[in-house]
Amino acid sequence: MDITYLIIVLVTILLSMTLHEAMHAFLGYFLGDDTAKAQGRLSLNPIKHIDPIMTIALPLFLAVMGGPIFGGARPVPLNPHRIRYGEWGMALVAVAGPLTNFLLAFLFFGIGVLTGVINSVGSVASYDSYWSIFISYGVMVNLSFFIFNMLPIPPLDGSRVLYALAPEMVQRGMEKIEQYGIFLVLAIVMLAMPVIGSIMISANDVLWAAFSFIFRLGL
Repeated sequence: MDITYLIIVLVTILLSMTLHEAMHAFLGYFLGDDTAKAQGRLSLNPIKHIDPIMTIALPLFLAVMGGPIFGGARPVPLNPHRIRYGEWGMALVAVAGPLTNFLLAFLFFGIGVLTGVINSVGSVASYDSYWSIFISYGVMVNLSFFIFNMLPIPPLDGSRVLYALAPEMVQRGMEKIEQYGIFLVLAIVMLAMPVIGSIMISANDVLWAAFSFIFRLGL
């Protein structure tokens, strides 16, 4: 592992998380809330979205340790009272971020297939160039961000879907949990790393195999 490898990983993380957060902001604005725009978050500038711990320190630490790479960014400010369609509108804004990562993973996979980085059986042909490292990590990082952020744990994006479905009593409990934000996420990561890591690796393998199957069909 060298500094160039870490720079590639960091660039991939910044690209992935910037588009993730920007899609939250753009969809929130589309659904009627201009809070993110007023605070300068309706932007593709990575600096607007970076959280030093969740965007840089945690993913790079996981990369060095060889684990699944996941993380987060500064939450996009939203006023739920301005979002159309109520809780379902908020759920749509929430899943816009992870779905962006899913589409980016699919795009990176397709580029990998077309450029020979990913072979006919869906495996990375080699890691002997920085290009192949960039493409393969583009797939892995974005799949990991998608899986991690779709976990139904407040304040992760997946919890918003659960929130829209839950009865009011559960919603109030989730609101209290969500107040702890990044500290709760870090605590869960530290305490449940083996379980979360196992879930993410298994889900990553399934999605990678699904991408491979789709491209073998010639889609």
